[in-house]
Amino acid sequence: MIQFSPCKINLGLSILEKRVDSFHALETVFYPVGLHDIVEIVPEKLFKFSHTGISIPGEAFNNLCVKAYQLLKADFPQMSSVQMHLHKNIPMGAGLGGGSADGTTVLILLNQLFELKLTQKQLLDYAASLGSDCPFFIFNEACHATGRGEILAPISIDLSNYTIALIHPGIHIATSWAFQQLSPCVKEKSILTIIKQPMSTWKTELINDFEAPVFKAHPQLEAFKNNLYEQGAIYASMSGSGSSLFGIFPKGTKLAPPDLGTSIRVDHI
Repeated sequence: MIQFSPCKINLGLSILEKRVDSFHALETVFYPVGLHDIVEIVPEKLFKFSHTGISIPGEAFNNLCVKAYQLLKADFPQMSSVQMHLHKNIPMGAGLGGGSADGTTVLILLNQLFELKLTQKQLLDYAASLGSDCPFFIFNEACHATGRGEILAPISIDLSNYTIALIHPGIHIATSWAFQQLSPCVKEKSILTIIKQPMSTWKTELINDFEAPVFKAHPQLEAFKNNLYEQGAIYASMSGSGSSLFGIFPKGTKLAPPDLGTSIRVDHI
């Protein structure tokens, strides 16, 4: 079985408080975009995990795809071993949730392949145990997220009439470091309120809290964001804790990579 595994952008990201469990309470809107990894799973006598595309550092047992298999295998020992292959196209450490999407896709595929008959609620619970933003990829539609990112409510927002330019500058931002730079606080206006306003208001009101410390450490990222506005973006922001940025443009707009530097990657979605 083969499935395309999408990534996400954050429309606004507010870090509200540090919780007693050491996680952070946040508010954001997750929005899926059409840049995909590919996951293939087939039954096999011995478990095997392989990958192509963008290089994946670290040991295989730390990959969320492998952890997703182990998670279900513990509760459903009747599952056979599998051969699992991941073709990696979504940049890592970029605030796009690619790894979370891959792990969640494995849950979905295993549920189908072995006819586990897991409900959406059960899949959401398994996904939440993999990572805070994994449950979003069970829905894979625009969602308002609270808690640590796992409390989700689908919302009506459609960006299909726009072009989204997704920029990955090739800079890895450690999420743990990014959180350490923040002073959490509750905002005067919620992201859910702002997102319902005309997009023309988002530039001044829809904020990603991680931008300030990340831009301070990597000023070129702020320059990339400013360039998105110079080229006509209606709204531009960093996604997650970075370093990827995106701009929402009138339909059909194209950005030329040389305008932003030859080392970056630009996807038009």
